[in-house]
Amino acid sequence: MTATTSTAPQAFWQHLPVPLRESLRASVAKGLEALRVPEPVSLSVWAHRHFYLSAESSQRTQRWEAYPFQIGLMDAMSDDGIEEVDFQKSARLGYTKCLLAMMGYTAQHKRRNQAVWQPTDDDSDDFTKTEVEPMLRDVRIMRSVFPQVLAKSKVNTLQQKKFLGSVLKLRGGKSAGNFRRLTIAVAILDELDGFDQQVEKSGDPWTLAWKRLEGATYKKLIAGTTPRIKGFSHIEARCNAADVRMAYQVTCPHCEADHPLVWGGKESLHGMKWSHEDPENTVHHICPHCHGSIRQSDYLRIWRTGKWVSDCGNFQLVHGWSDNGEPWSQWQTAAGDKCIPPRHVAFHAWTAYSPQATWADIVREFLNASAKAKTGDKGPLQGFVNETLGETWEEEVDKADAHQLAKRAEAYSLRSVPLGGLQLAAGVDVQDDRFEIATWAFGRGEEMWLVDYTVLDANPADERDWKRLYDHLRLPLKHANGPHIGISAAAIDSGGHFTHQCYSFVHQYGNATQSLRLYAVKGSSKSGDPVKGRASSQDINHRGRVLKRGVKLWMVGTDTAKDLFFGRLKVTQPGAGYVHFSKDLATAFYNGLTAEVRMLAKTATGDQYRWVKRAARNEPLDCTVYAIFCAHMLDIHRHTERRWQQLEQAVAPDLFDLPVEPTVADGYQTRPADGQPPTPNPQRPANEAARINPASSTHNPFAPADWLARL
Repeated sequence: MTATTSTAPQAFWQHLPVPLRESLRASVAKGLEALRVPEPVSLSVWAHRHFYLSAESSQRTQRWEAYPFQIGLMDAMSDDGIEEVDFQKSARLGYTKCLLAMMGYTAQHKRRNQAVWQPTDDDSDDFTKTEVEPMLRDVRIMRSVFPQVLAKSKVNTLQQKKFLGSVLKLRGGKSAGNFRRLTIAVAILDELDGFDQQVEKSGDPWTLAWKRLEGATYKKLIAGTTPRIKGFSHIEARCNAADVRMAYQVTCPHCEADHPLVWGGKESLHGMKWSHEDPENTVHHICPHCHGSIRQSDYLRIWRTGKWVSDCGNFQLVHGWSDNGEPWSQWQTAAGDKCIPPRHVAFHAWTAYSPQATWADIVREFLNASAKAKTGDKGPLQGFVNETLGETWEEEVDKADAHQLAKRAEAYSLRSVPLGGLQLAAGVDVQDDRFEIATWAFGRGEEMWLVDYTVLDANPADERDWKRLYDHLRLPLKHANGPHIGISAAAIDSGGHFTHQCYSFVHQYGNATQSLRLYAVKGSSKSGDPVKGRASSQDINHRGRVLKRGVKLWMVGTDTAKDLFFGRLKVTQPGAGYVHFSKDLATAFYNGLTAEVRMLAKTATGDQYRWVKRAARNEPLDCTVYAIFCAHMLDIHRHTERRWQQLEQAVAPDLFDLPVEPTVADGYQTRPADGQPPTPNPQRPANEAARINPASSTHNPFAPADWLARL
């Protein structure tokens, strides 16, 4: 019975006509195709088996053969254990081909949605035409997910390629809208340093792309570029944030120690060297360990045994080839044990690693660029640093050093006005969750003292918090001579999300007292505009109604004000134009004050010098610019001798007020020792503002102690 049951289907199958039998076999195989799990392969293996170089973007058409240093990089791209891969590179390393292989691999093997951003829409369209479409045409295995019926469909455009089981989006990075409404697992930012620092005030390109990966089981973000300007380089920031930074090392044939190829330079004992009599025929690389030298021919003989090594020395990414010639790679510890890769990995390589350029070509390029630089043309030298060395170019810019400014801080406390300070002006920067206020004292010759920097936690959409801002601006500061003086003028930034709230504030409180002038201001984008620009009347949209009598909006020539202020920072001796800082300011304040540099930038009207932000937080500088605007509105730069005498008389000490020693009643416990500050009385209210406004929540992250405790 059992034998009959087991042989009956086989007998039935054998009696079927051959065409029918083959048709049934094909139908069953097709039905089971959805259940088939593809063999897991790495990107380097997939490319070895399937990738092809197309005529439109390659020197010659042929099957892909990876350079040794490309194997580990490609496998890091496809490793699901690595979420972020950064590549700071020079030209001629074949990186674009690695990206194309990754795109084909993701669509055909992983079947995951992906998006690729280029710096502009034109760059994206050109990339699609010259790179993506030839790859889809020439890599035959792509036909399994990109058949002719799909290739000719209307759903496939320059901005989108629809595959069986996934989709590829191709976008430019100029518009924030190009980062929205995308659900992907793989994000690729090509030529990252070509993107704007901030995309339409929505965020940097990396952050916008990363948000598109939320929810993905295996998220992957790949960013690569030739770097540009130091301090403004996206890839420099990404590499600094990486868990490990990898360099490709080769084994010295003389001492058998591993080392990377480096340019070195005139002051270095290792790196690229040559004879000045015959540089092209004598160029060689000096080992940093034994100082033995190798030529490029020696390097190409040993480069297959190289490996990627982390700068910390704890990780190495080794590679090799199997018996059938397929590449492999493996993450190892420094001891050679297999290990889990880091989550965020950054790679760096430059032209000397590539056989596409000779070392003689590199030296020739450097010598020509150096000769041009001596004549004042630094363009070729910057090109050499960026495109050949794969390093950022340090532009000659007008900037201030935060560390040097902090070193010249003086022993006066915040919320106190030193001798010489006679009139106070404040600048207010409005953020989504706070007000930041800088108060400067001005004296003869426009000498300046920073006397307060406060961050007031607030919701600018709530008019009660604007009342708290007004209360803060009305608080007097004690002058070194004894009297208290108040802020004469304050400028409030109206250019953010709370324009109408700012207008309403100035309209409501601007005429509340003649001793405090309030101005709604907005920075002018035009270079060369005066600090005190033109004013225009504005209506106030307040609680759903429009007031016919609006406030004046003043334009501030921000570039001009920054030129003026940074020029004053170069004054080294107290007196006219000198800028003073308090000892109570922390490093973060100085970093914000020096967050911008003046550099040559390309504009629609040609190259112009512009102030460019190089750090995220620049509110201290913005507030200072608005305070300088207030100083111009107060005509401090035009004060007559008689006016200065009036201001000095206002803060002159009362000669009949005899000095008394601090007592407990005055808020101090005991008489201080010589040179030491008084000891506060613990029975005195620690927060004077609490008596003015108990709901206030003022704090200052730039000062180690709350200034209110000093009132």
